[in-house]
Order: sequence, then C-alpha cells, then structure tokens
Amino acid sequence: MAMATSAGQALLLMALATAALKSTASGTLQYDFYRSSCPKAEEAVRNATMKIIAGNPTMGAAFVRLFFHDCFVRGCDASILLDQSNSNPQPEKLAIPLRGYDAVNTIKAAVEAVCPGVVSCADVLAFAARDSAMVSGGFTFAMPGGRRDGLASDLNDIFGSIPGPSMQVQQLIGSFGAKGLSADDLVALSGAHSFGITHCSFVTPRLYPAADPTLNGTLAASLVKACPRGGPGSTVVNNNNAVTDPNVLSNQYYKNLATGEVLFTSDQTLTSSAATAKMVQDNAANPVAWMARFAGALVKMGGIEVLTGTQGEIRKVCGATNSGS
Repeated sequence: MAMATSAGQALLLMALATAALKSTASGTLQYDFYRSSCPKAEEAVRNATMKIIAGNPTMGAAFVRLFFHDCFVRGCDASILLDQSNSNPQPEKLAIPLRGYDAVNTIKAAVEAVCPGVVSCADVLAFAARDSAMVSGGFTFAMPGGRRDGLASDLNDIFGSIPGPSMQVQQLIGSFGAKGLSADDLVALSGAHSFGITHCSFVTPRLYPAADPTLNGTLAASLVKACPRGGPGSTVVNNNNAVTDPNVLSNQYYKNLATGEVLFTSDQTLTSSAATAKMVQDNAANPVAWMARFAGALVKMGGIEVLTGTQGEIRKVCGATNSGS
C-alpha cells in the first residue's frame, strides 16, 4: 500500500471532494448516507475491497475503471454490472472486456450480510472505487451515497458515451463536457491510467504500420515485443507507471507524459493543448494537489445522472434486477 497522506492533506482532499459534490447536478446524494439504515455499510465495502486488492493488486484499477464506465453510460446506476437476461438481452458488459465483476459481487455479498436489501450496487461500486484510491494510492476522501440501481443495460448505449484511447484532446474535452465534467476533471481522472493493465488491441494503433512519433522510442520497442503485429491480443503491464509500480495510483503518469512514456493517444494528446499541458505540469509537480483534484473529480463523476429516492431499485445481487427477468 502506498504511504497515507497526512492529516492536513486529508482535510484538503475532503474539502475538494465536498466542493465537487456541490458542483454536481445531483445534490440529492449525501455523505454518510447509510448512517442510520446501515452504519457498517462503508466499512464492509472497505474491508472487502482491501482484501481483494491485497490478493490481486491489479484489482484497484479494475474497480476504478468499472466505476468510470458505469457513470459514463446511463449514469452511475450499476448498469455495467447487469448480466444477460430476457429484459436485458445485450447488456453493456458484452461490449467491453472489463475485469472485476465477480469481485464486485463479493463486495456486495459482504454488505448484504450486514444489511440485506439496503445498499445499492451503484453505491458499492462508488465506495469500492474510492477505497481503491486509498489502498493503491495512499489517500482517502469521502464519497457520497444514495444512488439507486437501474433496471436496464444496453451495449448500444456505450457507443458515443465512452471516451476512446485514440481520441484527441478536444474530443476528450467534449466527451467529458457532455457529462458535466471539465477539462480539469479530464486531466485529473486521466491519472487513473497510472495503474492497472491493458490489452494489445488498445496499444497496437500507435505501433503499426509505423510507431507514433510522440511515443518514446524505448517504450515503443518494448511494446512491439509484447504486442507483435498480427499477434494475439495479450495483456500488457501498464508502462505508464513502470518507473515505480504499475499497481500504484500516483502522479507518475504526468511525469511520463513529458517523456512520451504513456500507452494511449488519449494520454499523450493531453500535452498538445496549452491549457491541458499546463494542468499536466501542475499535477506532475504537486502530488498532493493532484490527489485533491482526483478526489474531487471522482466524486463529481459519481454524481452523473444518478437515480435517487424511489427511482430504480436496490438490487439483491448486482448481476440481475430483483425481478430476475
């Protein structure tokens, strides 16, 4: 686990996250939402998340990525977690090879053992993403709750919703802007690319037929070995944080941008605009300020098009609606 922040840093992170919530359209989310209905909810999520990441350090990034994909498609309603069924014949998960579904089910089961039918899968995913930052990044912050689970999931909703690894900076800014997120949020959240793993299919467009000139030559050579042209779509260790640890969430990502040692076009393009390049420099220079920005942006993202009150439902299991249809 990365070293924890000091008390002063923790207060800064809390302030940023609180400010971010106030800036979202979903003021109905509340901090400590389960204080009365399930006081041990967040503790149960945290303990289960910590245990899972301790057993497999790559899972921290997987939880954050699941949360990102969930919020960008239909809002943060756990639609990404639904399995195929009669009412959802083509769920989102069929379109993208994400990891962590079974792990989220494990966390949900831990919460259900404490408070059956109280905590939504959408909140479980939000809390797990927050706790992944604690375990893998060494900083923590409050995440509001009160999200409800959606009833529908359609892979067609993904197209045009999820920013792609080949996007240029203005496309990325537009994609995030459509969800109510700013360029600052885009750059701060891109720091999540400092940890986790990826697949050759996302890397090879920068290698063939010729290497992208903005890609560091040494990194390009290593990627060609890992992802030969026409070869199998293997898994690639995240070189964005190879200087330290590919399973640590940190601001090393922004330092690597300066030397072209990042995997995706959507990473390197952040240096192509004067405005975002300045944000990259600021995040590279001040790790605590980046932590605060990341925390605030993650909370803000967690408020995208949420279901609250009597909307949706609280699923008993994350892979199926309560009707089971």
